[in-house]
Amino acid sequence: MSTAVIDAPLAAKDEARISPRAHARHIGALVRRNLLWIRQDPESMFDAILMPVVFTLLFVYVFGGSIGQSLGGGQDQYVQYVVPGLMAMTCMNIAMAVGTGFNEDFQKGVMDRFRTLPIGQGSVLFAKIVVELMRMLVATAILMVVGVLVGFDITNWPGLFASVGLSALFGSSLMWIFLVLGVTMKNAQSVQAMGFLVLMPLQFGSSIFSPTQTMPGWLQNFTDYNPLSSLADTTRGLMVGGPVTHDLWVTLGWTAALTLVMAPIAIHKFRTKS
Repeated sequence: MSTAVIDAPLAAKDEARISPRAHARHIGALVRRNLLWIRQDPESMFDAILMPVVFTLLFVYVFGGSIGQSLGGGQDQYVQYVVPGLMAMTCMNIAMAVGTGFNEDFQKGVMDRFRTLPIGQGSVLFAKIVVELMRMLVATAILMVVGVLVGFDITNWPGLFASVGLSALFGSSLMWIFLVLGVTMKNAQSVQAMGFLVLMPLQFGSSIFSPTQTMPGWLQNFTDYNPLSSLADTTRGLMVGGPVTHDLWVTLGWTAALTLVMAPIAIHKFRTKS
């Protein structure tokens, strides 16, 4: 049995004596460590930089004409539809990267070292989320630049900033799911495979890329409960106009539920992993 498991109750008692100010200081130090690691390994930013470019160009120029016609316009109409939806997809793809990176740190022994330090164990996870939110903001900024270049018209700047904030909030709740996967799965490949099994149905069974009215009835029922549909429709309403209230509350409800359920599980699994 590992030392981490034997000392788990003692570590929990020690952590209870750490003040909130100390927790914040620990998170700040770990955020700095993670940012320095990214600077040493700039290739780790490729997904945040390239995915928004590839997906925007792919969907606009491959599907823009046909889907745009179904929206009552053409490619220009589709750009206004899909760019806010891609913001929802970006937050989910970045969230998945949290799990793979976290698992790799375990395989390298980095997390075992952190768990022997006199720091709040939750600080390690919160620091990871903070850094990934920074990466998410970079990816979102690139998405909007590419979107403007292909014809997206930003007419509501407050709505744009509100959409970015909402996407980051929902993305942070998804990160707790992938942190749990990162702790429990055997390797990063398993985390990635499980992530894709979750991502693909949620992304394509949603209103991110196309309206749901032409989908079969059973699939429309799925999209009605799909949080990515609610997030995409909310960002679309905030940025280009349309109903917002219902989908906003659904998105916030999913965010709160996922965080309240998965965050304690992730922290517990991290403390007790053998």
